[in-house]
Amino acid sequence: MSAAPSRQGRTRRLGISGTRGVVGRCRDFSATALTDWEWLPPGGLARPPSDDPYAWDTGTDVEPDWDEERRAVAEDVLMVVSELVTNACLHAGGPLELVLDCTPERLRIEVSDASSRAPRPRPHPDPAVPGGHGLVVLGRLARAWGSMPRDSGKTVWAEVAAPRMP
Repeated sequence: MSAAPSRQGRTRRLGISGTRGVVGRCRDFSATALTDWEWLPPGGLARPPSDDPYAWDTGTDVEPDWDEERRAVAEDVLMVVSELVTNACLHAGGPLELVLDCTPERLRIEVSDASSRAPRPRPHPDPAVPGGHGLVVLGRLARAWGSMPRDSGKTVWAEVAAPRMP
C-alpha cells in the first residue's frame, strides 16, 4: 500500500501491494472518502445506541437525523469495493490500485490488477454453494459495471448512483 493516498478533490487513489488485509484497508479508505464527501456522517457507519434516532449523545458532532438514503448507498459502495477487491485477490493475484471518482451524479469505483482476464459471471450459481456470487451482487448494487484492458492487466469498474444530497 502506498504511504500517502491522494486526498485532492473528489478523486481518491490508493496504491496496493499484497493481499493480506487488503479488503479491510480498501473498505476503510473508501469509508473515509465517503465521510469526507458526506455520504456518511462524521462517525462513519456507527449507528445510535438504540432504535431511537435521537438517542445520540448530544455531546458529539454526529447528526441524529442523518439521511438514511446516504447511509444505505454508502453501505452498498463498501460492499461493491469489497467484492471488486476480493475478486482481484481470488482471481488476479491481488489488486494494484483502488480509485474512487465521485461526481454529483455517481461514484465510480475502479480496481486494477495485473491479470488480463476479464471477469465473467458464473452461469446460475447455486445459492447454497459458497463462491460465484460476487458478480451477481455487483450487478444488483451497481448501476453499471465492466472491465477495460490496461497495458499490464485490467481495471474492473462499477458505478453507483449518488444519493440525494440535502
